[in-house]
Amino acid sequence: MDINKLQRENIKNLRPYSTARDEYKGQASIFLDANENSYGSPLDQNYNRYPDPLQLDLKDAISKIKGVPIENTFLGNGSDEAIDLLFRAFCEPGIDNIIILPPTYGMYEVSANINNVEIRKVDLLPSFQLDLEGIAEAIDEHTKLIFICSPNNPTGNSIIRTDIETVLANFNGLVVIDEAYINYAKQRTFIKELTEYPNLVVLQTFSKAWGLAALRLGMAFAARPVIDVLNKVKPPYNINQATQDIALKALENIEQVNDWIKITVEERDKLSTDLAELAMVRKVYPSDANFILIQVDDALNTYNALVDQGIIIRDRSKVSLCEGCLRITIGTTQENEILLKALKTL
Repeated sequence: MDINKLQRENIKNLRPYSTARDEYKGQASIFLDANENSYGSPLDQNYNRYPDPLQLDLKDAISKIKGVPIENTFLGNGSDEAIDLLFRAFCEPGIDNIIILPPTYGMYEVSANINNVEIRKVDLLPSFQLDLEGIAEAIDEHTKLIFICSPNNPTGNSIIRTDIETVLANFNGLVVIDEAYINYAKQRTFIKELTEYPNLVVLQTFSKAWGLAALRLGMAFAARPVIDVLNKVKPPYNINQATQDIALKALENIEQVNDWIKITVEERDKLSTDLAELAMVRKVYPSDANFILIQVDDALNTYNALVDQGIIIRDRSKVSLCEGCLRITIGTTQENEILLKALKTL
């Protein structure tokens, strides 16, 4: 993969915005370079100074947990920012195309539409696995990105690893593997394969297992040339200081996160068994995520009946290959019991 051929022509020549914190490196006691409020903030903690534009302290802490060098790590305002930047950096509007594999995470299509990039859809097989022949037929010289969500949303299953490797080995563009739910899966992450595949981009997030959805912090791991391009096109201070501080604190509590993951997986398995016993449930799909996809007799009315009882799930019945299906996030033990009790009354 030649990164110069892959990125947009105008991005090759882009001169990124140079921040005051980029131009000065080192220690100082007086900062009069960035037109900040020198008196502080009207809060208990001061946030009057611009944050580190490259979030080096936070990336260093992440590196120690993930085993990925800082230079191979990008942090975004949620994974959605990384997705959008991949379009803006590598896809020429009105010319290039991307491939998505429905049913899948909806933001790939939304970002493509925002950036005026053609979307080529290759539905998953009925087993919710890759249609390798269909993907191969959809690729042409203008295909820049292929998005693979694994474990997949909304189906919950992991994609067969050798199939993903086949795509990586035979596609000259970027293969983006979205691992938002990888913490709940038996399948190992693809971040260990970054040295083997220069066209690999792995997305992960703090929004699921780490319980920090409100912070909007996502991660992208890729070869150094890809990360350099993303850093080139991102907003100067895309991760605020409060988010960096809180995330650093959260990384000190990995034992708590691992406990929650274990409990969630146990609850997922128990809830899957209990749901399968309900007469209204036609099928419970296997899940490697923190949610379960089920097929029911009447998805819309079931959804509405639960809403009336203050229980919110997702109606996925209009999504490709998910006819009659509902997606249920794994709650606490008590929440799951309330859900089951409500379903039994329908």
